[in-house]
Parts: sequence; structure tokens; C-alpha cells
Amino acid sequence: MRPDLGVAFAGLRMKTPVMTASGTFGYGREYAGLVNLSAIGAIVVKGVSLEPWEGNRPPRIIETASGMLNSIGLENPGLERFLEADLPWLVSSGAPVIVNVVGRTPTEYREVARALDGAPGVAALEANISCPNVEEGGLAFGADPEAAYGLVAAMREATSLPLIVKLTPNVTDVAGLAKRVVDAGADAVSLINTLVGMAIDVESGRAVLARGTGGLSGPAVKPVALAMVYRVAAAVSVPVIGMGGIWTGRDAVEFLMAGASAVAVGTATFVDPSAPVRIAGEIAEFLARRGYGWVGDLVGVANPGFRAGRPSRLADEDPVRNNQGGTLDD
Repeated sequence: MRPDLGVAFAGLRMKTPVMTASGTFGYGREYAGLVNLSAIGAIVVKGVSLEPWEGNRPPRIIETASGMLNSIGLENPGLERFLEADLPWLVSSGAPVIVNVVGRTPTEYREVARALDGAPGVAALEANISCPNVEEGGLAFGADPEAAYGLVAAMREATSLPLIVKLTPNVTDVAGLAKRVVDAGADAVSLINTLVGMAIDVESGRAVLARGTGGLSGPAVKPVALAMVYRVAAAVSVPVIGMGGIWTGRDAVEFLMAGASAVAVGTATFVDPSAPVRIAGEIAEFLARRGYGWVGDLVGVANPGFRAGRPSRLADEDPVRNNQGGTLDD
């Protein structure tokens, strides 16, 4: 019998524990002809801000050894366009939609959360308090536990949707940061966002990226990401979503064993657009080979201090209705 990949946690219900990572999958439409979107556990969209953001000037992407640096700067068309054009199309694709929220102030985060609270088809929000590529907002909140607390509390007041908070690796105490956002009302935490990195053109003697530094992602960051997920899963009582350098099902299994209830795949989709579906299949193959009946049985097995929230089987949860009248695992 095929192993059960379905998981439910923090108000989310997913066919598989593999979702996309924000910023790498656009708003889903960009990948529609390349992968079956309804087969993905959840689609986390590119960051949405209250007003349109232009992003950083180029060059803003460069390949590195086992990864890439990006300095996009959260470019997006804004909340109004997302609600009118992007969200309805994406909901019709059949995958649960998680909206990544960005802003310059706690008020902006709160207003976006309030507007999305009643939006049909939104399964959850992910507060991005960890982008290293903007001057205002982003990492300015995520590196300060008290600022992060205030921002998350503001969003919590504005929405009843499941609230995930995306954490930065660019701090000395990621577990302490995770505890504060949970205190403020986060239903789950996701990590890691990109590590701050840089590349220099030795011929010109200048930074390659126009902004100077950028965010490092890809296989190069996986050991760092895995260690941080392990640490946070031993520090908080809510579910953890792990990401950072996941390329194969084996990578994903490592994150699950470290304490993640689900994983997100980002940079890998630039090379293989079907990566979220492929990786879910590889997890199933691992489960079958090792005699596991359900993916949730992997969560935290390699973490003696594990105390994060565990997922439930979909069959054990009451159906959550989507905007089309069906359930999210139809």
C-alpha cells in the first residue's frame, strides 16, 4: 500500500508535506504549464505588500557554488492586483494557497493581513520578517525579537487565518526569536530564509550585485538550515516548516526527522519546476522502503529534544472547505 503523505497542522491540510517557498514560484501561473499545481502540498506565493514595490535595480541575481545569490528586493504588484488577478486564478488551480506578507511597517503588515482575512481561497498567511534585501521592513523586524513580537501581534489581531512566521538565519539566537513570535500568536514558524552573502567581480573591483549583498540559497545553505530547524523544533510548541537547500526526497526526510512537519522547496524549482512533486514522490519511496505507513511518523525522530507541534493525519481531521465547496484534499 502506498504510504500516506497527507498532513494537517496549524489549520492547514495538505496532500503532501512539500510546499513551494515564497519568492521562487511567483504566483503559480508562471509554472502552470510545467507542473501539476494541484499535486503540490501548498503554494506559498511571492511576497505581497500593501502597495506595489519596484524591487532593487539589476544586477540582482548571480549563481554561486552550490547555490545562488539574489537581491530582488520583494518586487511585487501590490495587494489590489493580487486580489483581483493572481489569487482567483491560483485558487482555481486546486492547491492550498499561503500568502507571504511583506511590508515596511507593522501597520502595513496588519492591513494586508486584514484584507486577506476574508479573501476566498486563502489557506494561511506567512509573515516575511526575514528578507535581507530591503532597506525597510524585512530583516529589520526579524533580527529584533521585540520588534518581531510587535509585528506578529499586530497581524494576529487582524486575522483569524493560520499565521506562519518566516524566520531569518542571520541572528545568533534563532530559537529565542522563534519563542517570541509564538508568544505573539504565531501558529507555526518557517525557516530558514536566505543567508546574507556577497560576490565581487575581481576585474572591476566591485560587488556583482547592484545592492552589494544578497540572499544565499540552494544546497550550500542546507546544513545551516537543518541545524536551525533542529534547534527551533526543540524550543517551541508549534509546528515547524523547514526549508533551505532541499533538492531531493532524502534532503526533505532529513528536515522532517529534525522536527519539521512540512518542508518548502525553493531554488530547486529554478532547475526542476516539478521539484515539489518529485520530492514528494521520493519521500513516499523512502517511506515504503523503510516500512513507514505515514510521513508524520518521521517528524522529530532524530531530535531528542523535540517539542514542536506534530502534524495529524488528514483522515483524523474534520474537512476544511475551500472556496469552491470541496475539501482541500479532494
